This record gives sequence, structure tokens and C-alpha cells, in this order.
Amino acid sequence: MMKQSILFAAIGALTLSAQGGDWGKAPVGKEPIEECVDLGGEIGVGYMSDYIFYGARFAGDSVWTSVSYTIDGLAVPVTVGAWYLNGINEDAMFGGYDELDLFVSAEVGTFAGFDVSFGYTHFLFPELRSGGVAGALGIPATTGNGYGEIGLDISRSLGFVDLAYESNYAMGGFANGWYHQIGIEKSFGLTDSISLVLGAGVGYSDNYFGVADNSDWNHYYVSASLPIALNCRTTLTPYLGLNGSPEGTVSNDLGQSDILHGGVSLTVSF
Repeated sequence: MMKQSILFAAIGALTLSAQGGDWGKAPVGKEPIEECVDLGGEIGVGYMSDYIFYGARFAGDSVWTSVSYTIDGLAVPVTVGAWYLNGINEDAMFGGYDELDLFVSAEVGTFAGFDVSFGYTHFLFPELRSGGVAGALGIPATTGNGYGEIGLDISRSLGFVDLAYESNYAMGGFANGWYHQIGIEKSFGLTDSISLVLGAGVGYSDNYFGVADNSDWNHYYVSASLPIALNCRTTLTPYLGLNGSPEGTVSNDLGQSDILHGGVSLTVSF
């Protein structure tokens, strides 16, 4: 609300300035009002038919909300934020599921054409309880405790596609190991306000999940999304995806098969 008040005050000040001077005369040397002043914040809400985390399906129908803010006045841009998801039924790896992620990341720069960022996320599970597939596999519920994870993200445009790699290390709790993922993405502009984004990739678990002997290829995925710019601040994005769990992969060992899933998100910058 404070950021919105600042924005409204700034726009009001510019409007008064534009009306200053003699009546009937056009203002001289005044900058035009920017309709989409970006103060670095973003809020989002969404629905997903399946909540899939690192290739593992943790919940069925779920809703989520998020807020983030990017600070540009530091040595490198730093983003802080929170993301909360609630499973709206108990069709889940656990008997009931919700998740709160608190995160911070820093864009450290571009090296040899690769954009690099580091981050930390703390995962909390306020209402998590044992049950479902997790209980059968002996995965403990970590109600309220959660765990921390550090991450490295590297991306680069190759011209015909964009390449993205991530490596994450979990420090205790439900997870205590490495997870790696590499993928490609291609965006096609359909209209001035609509794009089609196609992606594909594969993940590898190095004993990330809290079960024995899960150091192996984790899953593969393909995805298609349709970002629709409703205006200069608001984007609506429906999507479809396939999470592949061939026999022998970690996600298959966790008791799941291929999953066709979808959802929609709405994000607003301010």
C-alpha cells in the first residue's frame, strides 16, 4: 500500500505541474506522465491442477499467491519475496499440504554471455501431516519446521532457443541433497499482446528427497504457456505441461506415473 501511495502521489504531482503556468498556454519543458511506472514490485495469484515440485507431485488441485520486490539501488539487483500454496483437496503425496516459501535472490551479473544469479529459499509447511504416498514410503512430515535451500541459476539466449540451468542444495528436513535441472525454452509472438512459450527439460536428483537411494535421473518435462498481456502491468498466463516419470526415475520410485497438468496465473507489477 505504501508503494501504491507513493505512485499515486507522484502521478498527482506530475498532473499539477502540467497544469501550472498561464491558462491557455501549453506547458513548456514538462516530461509526459508515465502510465506504467515500475516501482519493482509484483503480486501474483494462480490455480494449478497438480502441484509438482522438482518432478514430484506433492498435491492435487491447489491455489497460490505471491508477492516480490526487486531492489535496484544495491551493487546488484536483489529480489525478496514470499510464495504460499494451499492444496484444496487431500489428493496429495501427503495427507494434507500447504507450503510457504520465503526467498531472496541476487542477479550477480553476466559472464561469457551467461546470466548468473544466486538465491536462498526457506520452505515452511504450516499444516503438513503424514499420509498418502509419503506415509507409505516413510517420508516424515516436517510440520512448521521446514528447511533451507541455496540455489544457482544460469541462463543464456542461444538465438534459436533460451537455455536455463539450475542447481539447488537442500540443508536438512524433508530434503538433504542436490537437485539439478536443465531445459530449453522458445517464445513465439502471436500478436502484440499474446505469446506462445514452449519448453522442455530434464531433472536429476542427487539424494535430494528424503528417501533412500534417490540419486538418479528424476523426471523429464514439456510445457506450453500462453502469456496474455492484458495491459502494461497485468499478465494472464494459462499453461499445460507433461511431467514424465519413466520406470527407473526417482519420480517413478516415489509412486507416480506421467502427469498431464495445467493451470492459470495472473500477475500484476507495481
